[in-house]
Amino acid sequence: MNKTIIKTISGNEVLEMYRPTGPNELVLVKESGNNRWPPRLPGQPIFYPVTNEQYAMEITTKWNIKESGVGYVTRFYVKKEFMDNYSIEKVGGAHHTEWWVPQAELEALNDNIVGEIEVIGEYLK
Repeated sequence: MNKTIIKTISGNEVLEMYRPTGPNELVLVKESGNNRWPPRLPGQPIFYPVTNEQYAMEITTKWNIKESGVGYVTRFYVKKEFMDNYSIEKVGGAHHTEWWVPQAELEALNDNIVGEIEVIGEYLK
């Protein structure tokens, strides 16, 4: 299983996370000041940040681009103490690992983001 990256930022031990993001979701992230994920859409009971950039890029290029012509890979940091409540799920190959955060707990995750959600990759059709 992938090793998660742990850092210390502003005195907080944090986990580095990635999220494949489409343009509509990215607009909402920017409107939040780049520090909160928007509520899940109906039929999306889980928020799933992934553990590595490679997996986020694969999802972005296979799904986001197909749906909207563009996809983004974002990186953000969440307090490790909060994420210790969640296990890492392996959903395919060795690097296909992600956390599953129930929709009802997304606001708590947002409250534990340290720093900003940043775009680290943009992919076009």
